[in-house]
Parts: sequence; structure tokens; C-alpha cells
Amino acid sequence: MKYNRKRIPVFKNEDQERKFWAKNSPLDFMEVESARRAAFPNLKPTLTAISIRLPENMLEELKTLAHKRDMPYQSLLKLYLAREILIERRAIQS
Repeated sequence: MKYNRKRIPVFKNEDQERKFWAKNSPLDFMEVESARRAAFPNLKPTLTAISIRLPENMLEELKTLAHKRDMPYQSLLKLYLAREILIERRAIQS
């Protein structure tokens, strides 16, 4: 099925583009039949540095556990946080 797709206008600034896309669907400007699944294997999540106060013994224990796994303690902490967040989300959904 062929159809005339609309042309995306040239925008003067981001505000103009934002207003345009708030009122228009991207599907009106593309041929959906020719769309293919995209893969972005090298994307990394945006990271934000934070400061957190931990008891010294907790930090030492975390470092010991991380050393046993041969990984940085910050990575192990992120693993633990991700696991607990997942558990909490599942508990809320149940």
C-alpha cells in the first residue's frame, strides 16, 4: 500500500519542534511497512554521581564481598540496589 507521507518541517529551535511533535504523530511521517527493528548494543545508561553516608563497618563488609567477587565495590552496591528495587516493585504489583 502506497501513500503520500507528510514532510517534517524545518524547525527554528527546539521549542518549535517540541510544540510540533506534541500535536503530531511520528507515524504520519514514516512508512510503517518499511520499519525495521533497531539494535543499539553499545548504549550505556546515563550515570549520576551521588554521595551516600554508610557506616564504616558496612562499607568494609561491602568491599570484602566485592573483593571475593573480583569486582569494584561500587558495582556490587549497584547490583544490590537493583535487586532490592526489583523485589520492591514486584511486592507493590502483587
